[in-house]
Amino acid sequence: MLVHAITPNTSYEFAADVRAGLTTPGQKELPSKYLYDDVGSALFEVICHLPEYGLTRADERLLQRHSYDIVGRLARPIAVAELGSGSGRKTRQILEALSRRQLTRYYPIEISRAALLMCERELSDIDSVSILGFEREYLDGLLEVAAQRSSGQHLLVLFLGSTIGNFDRPAGIQFLAEVRRILMPGDSLLLGTDLVKSSAQLLAAYDDELGVTAAFNLNLLARINRELDADFNVAEFEHEAKINHQNRSVEMHLRSMRRQTVNIHTAGISVDFFEGETIWTESSHKYSLQEVCDMATATGYRCEAQWVDEQWPFAENLLVAK
Repeated sequence: MLVHAITPNTSYEFAADVRAGLTTPGQKELPSKYLYDDVGSALFEVICHLPEYGLTRADERLLQRHSYDIVGRLARPIAVAELGSGSGRKTRQILEALSRRQLTRYYPIEISRAALLMCERELSDIDSVSILGFEREYLDGLLEVAAQRSSGQHLLVLFLGSTIGNFDRPAGIQFLAEVRRILMPGDSLLLGTDLVKSSAQLLAAYDDELGVTAAFNLNLLARINRELDADFNVAEFEHEAKINHQNRSVEMHLRSMRRQTVNIHTAGISVDFFEGETIWTESSHKYSLQEVCDMATATGYRCEAQWVDEQWPFAENLLVAK
């Protein structure tokens, strides 16, 4: 078992994205991918265990119950690439089902080195599975994986946990199309999607009583302080979750509690905030089952099967590249 981390030079990109997001007129925003440094990834693992946040448990239940059905529908031989593996805990079900049928190469793709190392520790005991991880952005890593496939080998891409919901709908469709361009006909994408549910259930999930989600969100400001020589007073911002009914999404924001100026030296900017102004850090879009099938058709897949959790409305969708 081996985790191979290819480390890109990300400090310039991080500074550029922060500069763009905090100086564009109108709503200030920061890309949600920057929530997941080592501290953020650890906090998200805690969020996944909170009673209010049922999404991860629904994801795991579906994979536990249906992994053999999923694997039985796949063309073989097959290699597995996962976009945003996290600790790899959920992936175990798929890999164990595959390991009973073939030797399997598993490629976790993550921007967090700590998550890759955690993933290796979690999955290293599965017989007949070898691990080669890439510390990369999703599409860059997937391109490298696709370049390594052997003749006649199919690829299963895992995109679990409703990460697709972090994209707005047009961007989500574009992302699925970009993944499809990397795949070959007969390759598969197992896509997790959170389904539409009540506002009360969603707000509880994204603003838990213990404040773990708040700490996860506020860590982004602490990360900017650490990595970009900024002087955010984290105590002067608060976490806010709100429902966007028009977009069928939950938004996470960081609200300035007073008028203030923040200097971000590596990005070369000073940013003024008025009291009550927010930084939009993440969206989580919710879907219907038919909408997922329509997205698949529009981006070059057929929707092979869907499995739905009854306790927390969530779906695993098996999409096959046409």
